[in-house]
Amino acid sequence: MTKFVFITGGVLSSLGKGILTASTALFFKSMGYTTTAIKIDPYVNVDASTMNPYAHGEVFVTEDGGETDLDLGHYERFLHQNLTKNNNITTGKVYLNVIEKERKGEYLGQTVQIIPHVTDEIKRMIDEVAKDFDVAVVEIGGTVGDIEGLPFLEAARQMWVERRGDVAFVHVALVPVLSTTGEQKTKPLQHSVQELRRIGIQPHVVVGRSTKPLEPETKRKIALYSNLPEEAVFSDPDVEFVYEVPLRLAEQGYPKYLTKILGLEERKIELEYWVDFVNKLKSLPEGPTVAMVGKYTKLKDSYLSIIESLKHSAVEAGFMPKLKWVEVTDVERGKLSPEEAAEADGAIILPGFGKRGAEGKIAVIKELRERGVPTLGICFGMQMMVVEVARHLAGLEGANSEEVDPNTPHPVVALLDEQRKLKYLGGTMRLGAKPVIIMKGTKLWEAYKKTLVKERHRHRYDVNPKYLDKLEEAGLRVSAWSEGVPEGVELEGQEFWGVQYHPEFKSRPLQPSPVYTRFLKTLKFSASS
Repeated sequence: MTKFVFITGGVLSSLGKGILTASTALFFKSMGYTTTAIKIDPYVNVDASTMNPYAHGEVFVTEDGGETDLDLGHYERFLHQNLTKNNNITTGKVYLNVIEKERKGEYLGQTVQIIPHVTDEIKRMIDEVAKDFDVAVVEIGGTVGDIEGLPFLEAARQMWVERRGDVAFVHVALVPVLSTTGEQKTKPLQHSVQELRRIGIQPHVVVGRSTKPLEPETKRKIALYSNLPEEAVFSDPDVEFVYEVPLRLAEQGYPKYLTKILGLEERKIELEYWVDFVNKLKSLPEGPTVAMVGKYTKLKDSYLSIIESLKHSAVEAGFMPKLKWVEVTDVERGKLSPEEAAEADGAIILPGFGKRGAEGKIAVIKELRERGVPTLGICFGMQMMVVEVARHLAGLEGANSEEVDPNTPHPVVALLDEQRKLKYLGGTMRLGAKPVIIMKGTKLWEAYKKTLVKERHRHRYDVNPKYLDKLEEAGLRVSAWSEGVPEGVELEGQEFWGVQYHPEFKSRPLQPSPVYTRFLKTLKFSASS
């Protein structure tokens, strides 16, 4: 029988429920229990495929091609295991399933209602993902009290009623600190727990998110008003790196307490490898500056997996890069010059879609290339590097991507053939893990030291093979292929290279991406500098 831990949030969103969920899953896996993590998103979108990064942060891509919430990236990084598109449940998916069943007559003439039909479908979807695991940690997104989250909370409540002893509730809420007095205030958390109990859920554990550890009196008040013993209240203060969170919780006995609530056998938590990684991460000296060139830079979560990948690779490289965020729309508006943007030891041309910011990227890429700054392009970033080379080295005036300019005289980046007759935008890109053939003697070969790898994709456009001869004459070389599509390019004689896929989605704390690791190792660094 699978054990379930439901994690809910209160007061406001973006408190760190995803990290708490990932940490909780890590504990059970470290005890030897087979474990999975599920993210419930109450929005009506079927998945994250059509969402702007400013609306919800990065779109994370799973091995099987799911376009999911960014928290699945946290789960995979902490668990060191691949999840599937089914590990992300949305209101859109649930209602789509219910409506399709109604149209097929599967409800046998019943009036289809939120209870029991929608809540039963939610439970079925959770069980389908969790059936082969000892423990499933389920994060219910949003904030308790949001109208769209009510069906999911009701489904979780029903699971507790139906499976007493196999379900635990963990509620995490903000404990603000007054700037005037430094006092920790518990009233917002109290009201959050009251709202959860009004819905019918009594949390077994409460986690207080605050800028600093909870004081004894704060914990006492939280326990009293949450109807819990003090040992059920845990502190989740701000930390330098999110990978510290499980260690801070373990020190307080959080995993031990949850194990007792679920009636599981208490086992030793094997986290020595995690402690070693965190210690190395925290001891890294600050290294060279890396320009992060993109158009969603005002919300760093838009590039979350890349940021985390650089941390993973930093341990291998021996230094923590200093990130310099370059907003390419500022370059287009004249607020930032390409020369200023290119003042860095290295640069990553970040992913993104659409016309906005494309010319700003190209201008910065040109400056980086001419200065000889080590530059790595990811997906759309690589495509813009190809456009820049086509214009300024291959002499293809007006060269562009069809995505940016459908009427370009030289579409050096073109829409993939299979993308030309699609009916829907959502979930229809070239997605998920694909085999990539690495050419020997290239920068990618130096990174992987192997011919065949599998990396995750999310794109509709790619380098146009019709222009490869002209691009190669200008010094651009294809360094990888996948299913007849160019997957990597590099400029001969210079650290100027890129990949069409997203290596960041497979990077793990103890298994850093070879692409980002090689990039960091090309940067000049002296421990004494």
